[in-house]
Amino acid sequence: MTMTHYMSLLADNQPWNLILFMAIPVIFAETITVTEFILLFTRKLDGPLKTFNKVCSILAGLYFTGIFLYLFPTAFVPLTVNGEWHTWVDVVAVGFYLSGVFFLLPLALLELGLLGRKRTEEERLKLHFVLVSGFLVVAHIAMIFGMIDPEIVGGMAGMNH
Repeated sequence: MTMTHYMSLLADNQPWNLILFMAIPVIFAETITVTEFILLFTRKLDGPLKTFNKVCSILAGLYFTGIFLYLFPTAFVPLTVNGEWHTWVDVVAVGFYLSGVFFLLPLALLELGLLGRKRTEEERLKLHFVLVSGFLVVAHIAMIFGMIDPEIVGGMAGMNH
């Protein structure tokens, strides 16, 4: 069975790559989501839980930006330039994984006050929820496509199998 590069990354250097590239970002996102639900349902928008949510949001955004800055030039670009993708499934898995930066970085910027300054508190809450939800969607798409054996889906012109 051929693995996607996403799955290969997670399988290499066990358990560290799995922890660094999947567990930490997903645990951050799930923690933010759970605390977000509590904050939205209770409407208690201050206190230790809000502070915890804010800290997790900032750390998640900065952490995942670091992952993106590491993997984009060391994995995505070489795989593309050298035509080493394992079919379109591989591109989807890695592409969706890396696209998480488009959700988590703005989440951190929102919490740091560098984004959404002119929005009301309710608009900021909505944006916050959309951003963390967006990350969870793209992360799960990456996981699903990352687990597919690329050989079963057929080829794509210009891609090695």
